[in-house]
Amino acid sequence: MISGSRAMSHSPRYQHGFAYVFILVFLAVLGAGLAAFGEWASHAAQREKESQLLWVGEQYRRAIALYYERTPGAGKRYPEKLEDLLQDRRFLSTQRYLRELYRDPMTGKAKWNLIRAPEGGLMGVSSRSQARPIKTGGFPEIEEEFSGAATYAEWAFVYLPPATTAAGPSNGSGAAPLPKSQPK
Repeated sequence: MISGSRAMSHSPRYQHGFAYVFILVFLAVLGAGLAAFGEWASHAAQREKESQLLWVGEQYRRAIALYYERTPGAGKRYPEKLEDLLQDRRFLSTQRYLRELYRDPMTGKAKWNLIRAPEGGLMGVSSRSQARPIKTGGFPEIEEEFSGAATYAEWAFVYLPPATTAAGPSNGSGAAPLPKSQPK
């Protein structure tokens, strides 16, 4: 009888049960691994979009600064609309500050939140995305105010002209310098 019960425990029927459990465990581990990879890939894609947003935003800030600073005459002006950055017709020859109107990398759309200057015109842009940023610190000085922002819409790329005194422009305090145009 003992030999019969041992033969029963090694029968193919019991081996199929073990293989079934092994396959279930394998599929659970595989699923968890794929879920972790998917989250990592999603995080990497969002970080890439953040990097693009920082670059594109700086392109807009730089273009607005150039438009403002190159205003002919004594009274400086901001552009009225983003298209003015493509073709500035205030000069005999057309000036171009942007090659194209960039899309918001976070939304994929060409729509931006436009930040108006108190005296009129466009002094900056920000994303329309309400998503939570991954990057919350370690920004360069010109972007320090982005630290701790709750949404990408709070990342405002604004040009503020240097404060001026009777002796002329100050040493840049309170003003955003013209940013470099190289992508990060």
